[in-house]
Amino acid sequence: MVTVEELREMDCSVLKRLMNRDENGGGAGGSGSGSHGALGLLSGGKCLLLDCRPFLAHSAGYIRGSVNVRCNTIVRRRAKGSVSLEQILPAEEEVRARLRSGLYSAVIVYDERSPRAESLREDSTVSLVVQALRRNAERTDICLLKGGYERFSSEYPEFCSKTKALAAIPPAVPPSTAESLDLGCSSCGTPLHDQGGPVEILPFLYLGSAYHAARRDMLDALGITALLNVSSDCPNHFEGHYQYKCIPVEDSHKADISSWFMVAIEYIDAVKDCRGRVLVHCQAGISRSATICLAYLMMKKRVRLEEAFEFVKQRRSIISPNFSFMGQLLQFESQVLATSCAVEAASPSGPLRERGKATPTPTSQFVFSFPVSVGGHPAPSSLPYLHSPITTSPSC
Repeated sequence: MVTVEELREMDCSVLKRLMNRDENGGGAGGSGSGSHGALGLLSGGKCLLLDCRPFLAHSAGYIRGSVNVRCNTIVRRRAKGSVSLEQILPAEEEVRARLRSGLYSAVIVYDERSPRAESLREDSTVSLVVQALRRNAERTDICLLKGGYERFSSEYPEFCSKTKALAAIPPAVPPSTAESLDLGCSSCGTPLHDQGGPVEILPFLYLGSAYHAARRDMLDALGITALLNVSSDCPNHFEGHYQYKCIPVEDSHKADISSWFMVAIEYIDAVKDCRGRVLVHCQAGISRSATICLAYLMMKKRVRLEEAFEFVKQRRSIISPNFSFMGQLLQFESQVLATSCAVEAASPSGPLRERGKATPTPTSQFVFSFPVSVGGHPAPSSLPYLHSPITTSPSC
């Protein structure tokens, strides 16, 4: 158990000076007492900054250079009060290795606004993270940033990254709307799903429609280098200029899109590793391509579908994966989070990768069976999943 006395505290001004020193190419560390003594303990070694807030809060704004830990309710329930580095940093293998090797001279943790270590609850994310660090990085000093992100961002906004103001997007399409409908704008004549341009999901990942994929001026302006075409009939207009990959899936309740999740994720990662940018699109950028982006966030960020859905919807409000795709995403969530929590030494993506590489035309071993539409049923707008996409969660 970590006691309050064992957890150092750091003033925002100290972190600011450390970040200043790092930007200026290093320098001699200072000395002092109390929290200001942290400057001395960090000199001569690299520090790690851990953001212990939820994924959506981190996505909206964070201290530059920080790493967001994963400690959602699924992780907490499986951990039963004791989380591991693999659970809180599932995708940061290098960070975990450096922690265990003692290569960080200090770790600075922060939440939204905790003023002092003594105010932390025993079951708070910060407390659980500190316990994991104590067990796995015994030689590393741990500090709590006093006042958290709220205080630091108000005092030193120049050292924080905030999500760009989201472009004004037309009101969301009614849930009953399918991709094939021509949602026209009476004043401009452009379908609703084609208005604006592709939206940034992550710095290397964009979501849009077939119309956006046919606009080379838009693609070049965004620095797009590759396209992931999630359809069987949308043409690849510029094959001599961009890299393309096609996933031939129909927007149908009978379509198995989950069998392509790992293929799509690996393609996006390959583009990212080459410092490129990829546009994921289908016909309207509402159902199929949105589903792929949600799966990518769930797998790589280790977040629940509900968090990923809200994150993407904030950027492209008209997303509406069909009923079956939502079911397949729910099943994928249980696979991802269960794998992440199961065995600390195991590679989190191992079993899922094997499924993704099974055959050139994959067949899913974990597709979620949902009922198909039947004539005479109420309109799809009555389906609750479109408003609250999570209806179940993996059992412990």
